[in-house]
Amino acid sequence: MMEAGPSAPSHSSYLPASLLHPLSNSLVLDQIVAYLPVSSLLALGATSKSFKDLVHRTPNVFRHLDLSNVKSAQFDIANIDNGGEVWRNVQLDENVTEDDFYGGPLLYIFNTLRKRHILQDVQTLILDGLSVTSDLISDIITQDHFNVRILSIREVQNLHPRKLQQALRYSVRPSRPAGTPKLKGLYFFGSKDTTPLPRSDRSISCTDTTPSHGVLVHSQGAQIGAQWNQKSGDTLAEEMAHSGDKWYSTGRVLAKSPTTDWDNTILACQGIISFDVVLCHGPRHSLLPSSERSGPWYQKPRYHLTPRVATHSIGGCFNCGRAPEGMSRFGSSPLERFPMLAPPPLHSSTAKAAKAPFMASGGKLLLRCIDCLRNRFCESCNKWWCEDCYEIPEPGQGAGSPHQWGNGGPSIGGHPEKHLKVHMGLCVDNCLVAEMMPGAGSNGMWG
Repeated sequence: MMEAGPSAPSHSSYLPASLLHPLSNSLVLDQIVAYLPVSSLLALGATSKSFKDLVHRTPNVFRHLDLSNVKSAQFDIANIDNGGEVWRNVQLDENVTEDDFYGGPLLYIFNTLRKRHILQDVQTLILDGLSVTSDLISDIITQDHFNVRILSIREVQNLHPRKLQQALRYSVRPSRPAGTPKLKGLYFFGSKDTTPLPRSDRSISCTDTTPSHGVLVHSQGAQIGAQWNQKSGDTLAEEMAHSGDKWYSTGRVLAKSPTTDWDNTILACQGIISFDVVLCHGPRHSLLPSSERSGPWYQKPRYHLTPRVATHSIGGCFNCGRAPEGMSRFGSSPLERFPMLAPPPLHSSTAKAAKAPFMASGGKLLLRCIDCLRNRFCESCNKWWCEDCYEIPEPGQGAGSPHQWGNGGPSIGGHPEKHLKVHMGLCVDNCLVAEMMPGAGSNGMWG
């Protein structure tokens, strides 16, 4: 009789390790939680005491909070009952202010998160596309129960820009308390990120924390690793698409220049609160003392320009390859010269991390406002001539004043002077000639 072989290993020896084990590693947890909506984190914490301790007692679990795709955060006017019914903790009567009305969904969510002792842990808050009022932003900036460092409010609704500017100016006033404001970066001028989250994430309310035992483990839990990998891949693809972000390309970045009120607000916040735009640092914005004005033409008072937000990203001068103010290099130039790049960073809540360029960009940057580029930048081929290489002709030199350019331009008989570099937004030597040739492009300028 043959001796029986070794017994087969029990089925329990093949059971996968507990999800709690890898998540208990802080390095693993920090990399994962930024990809999960708050509803999933709360549902995970509701499955057991161990997961509850992990989710609610581990620092930075709720550091990055994105509410832009949360269903309960959306402002849907169709859901409001005109009969005075309570709607998400906002009662529609004469005591409700306009900001209370439009900020109702977010106020309700923030109150819920505050009661759960989560709100104070949020350092990066994304509210893109939601109904965000000026009073709500003021509370985020000034109230002690908020600790937001990076705030994104791109393409939000019902926000009064002038009130937002007032709140920002008040927060950076010279007499402000030490250590304030906590806010270090504001995304406002760019477009919100278009990468959609999975449908299941968009449909889950952040206040729905009731676990579905069995379903969470066998359905969502079984898929969670694949979802994390997919989200990581999507984020990497998005970062590569932003490699050297639009600010590190060449050409116009902002379709519309911000108003002068914003120019002055950004100047007041400089060195304290960063934005997803920066002020132009061209030499005409620096007014030197009278004893030092004997240098180049652009240092004379009559050429001085007030603060302007940079709208274009340009390379070096077509003639000399440089710029009077020098090229900005990340890591050595002042951080005030660099805008925060989209999307907001996942694993850090500092302005420096938000400004760090993708490695492929090289970190070199030169940004200018529309006034500094007028008549010295070709809108077709993006060639640019710096102030040291090209001085725009003044009256008496056969051309109009700088302020007349761009409206037909200084010319004789409708044709630009030979010494001009740029006319009607096109470089004279190449793009303008091609546009004027009969049959060029769409029948040419004169075809």
